[in-house]
Amino acid sequence: MLSTRLKALKSVFTPNRWIGALTLLIGGVFLKPVILQIYHLFPQAAGQFTGWKDAISAFGLLTLPQVMLGFAIVLMSIGIFLRARVAWSFTLILLIAIGLFSFLLPTTLYHVGLLSVLDCLCLLWFWREFNQSSLAAGTLFALVSFTSLLLYALCGSLYLGDQFHPAINELSEALYFSTVSMSTVGFGDIVPVTPASRLFTVSIIILGITVFATSISAIIGPMIGGNLKRMIKGRISHAMRKNHIIIIGATPLARSVYTGLTERDETVTVVVPPGVSHDYPAEADVIVDDPSANKTLTAAGADKARYVLVLRNDDSDNAFIVLAAKEVVNAETRIIALVNSDKNLSKMKRVQPDIIFSLQTLASEMLLRKLSGEKMDNENLMDLLFQESH
Repeated sequence: MLSTRLKALKSVFTPNRWIGALTLLIGGVFLKPVILQIYHLFPQAAGQFTGWKDAISAFGLLTLPQVMLGFAIVLMSIGIFLRARVAWSFTLILLIAIGLFSFLLPTTLYHVGLLSVLDCLCLLWFWREFNQSSLAAGTLFALVSFTSLLLYALCGSLYLGDQFHPAINELSEALYFSTVSMSTVGFGDIVPVTPASRLFTVSIIILGITVFATSISAIIGPMIGGNLKRMIKGRISHAMRKNHIIIIGATPLARSVYTGLTERDETVTVVVPPGVSHDYPAEADVIVDDPSANKTLTAAGADKARYVLVLRNDDSDNAFIVLAAKEVVNAETRIIALVNSDKNLSKMKRVQPDIIFSLQTLASEMLLRKLSGEKMDNENLMDLLFQESH
């Protein structure tokens, strides 16, 4: 009971989940002072603002980057929960920025800086956990990047509004100029006329090109990469399915046999029935299909295999798979079938696999001989474990 509870807790508190929770906490704590400042200051000063520049100045120039960083890190925590590689890298950059903001600038957020350092160390330590490249994570990255850049462009153009010709005084004008600059269209109807405004415009253009390029790659990359990977893997696997060993099943025994064979540099193809979960590694040559179907066994290269190991938990399923395999394999291929229950041993012999082995028979015979004091040599052990069916 205790071990079951520990396993359940371990499955819940995986590294990506508690690191994601820590990242979300950092974002919330980092945003809290800004939200409270806006909440208390805006109702009092709303009537005193004569323009967007006064409003931005009232809240302080540091408010905008703090809001952007906090908002971005909160959204990135979702990607951390999803174990997304792009979220891992982007979160690491944001945490470094938040740490510098907390330690170097005159704020009282030193505890946030310490949490950011801790989060960075955790991300670096568990970097192997974040190996997913998904469309959702890419879309999230694109959304955060585009929103952050748009906020930067809007507030900057409103704050420097008098340094453009004609001047930018309205939010609609700032939105128009920001969009035109981010997309690098550049109609030229609003022109920066001072060095500061020109440098600001250049920064929008450079960041716009970067954001759009990385966003497209983050969204389109997983789609193209996933299809390409499946195509390449399928062709390579098909070419390697010759003089190999086929394992049918996803039982602990099948997984253990797979590990032992791959450690001996054997080429292995695994066939797993649909709807059955397995823990074979990502690089394994796995076919998910009905193992009792001739087309599945043909796709697995049963006609070119050295061995077909039928290792499912259900003896009736194993018998049907043996019958199907006998129609596909060549004369040199040997079919080895597992019998889980002694009462099915005679039935399995009727379908005539080349070798039958029963762990239950072996275990019971070894226990009986141990109790009676009889000795068992290796030859007797192998005869009990592997029985020729014909």
